[in-house]
Amino acid sequence: QVQLVESGGGLVQPGGSLRISCVSSVTFFSRETMAWYRQAPGKQRALVAYISPAGNTYYTNSIKDRFTISTDNAKNTMYLQMNSLKPEDTADYYCNTFPAGPHWGQGTQVTVSS
Repeated sequence: QVQLVESGGGLVQPGGSLRISCVSSVTFFSRETMAWYRQAPGKQRALVAYISPAGNTYYTNSIKDRFTISTDNAKNTMYLQMNSLKPEDTADYYCNTFPAGPHWGQGTQVTVSS
């Protein structure tokens, strides 16, 4: 079973930037469409962005032009570069395949607040 571990979250001021990471236990990203999801307090988990093995990307409207998804297959790592962060970006962020598989990691918490 593939293990995905998210990291890099933290507290950042509005307008700031943060890069979160997702590390896979096996070579995975070169053959799977991978995605970032987030779950804000009191809300359901939702898709943020995904990237295909060919490098095609999708971003949900609320983060388009602010966030960038990427992978480094040599490091079995996926990233989400988040710029111009807003308080409404506050959430627990998770990585998974797209469509999502049944197993989720612990996530990484991102808090945007002054």
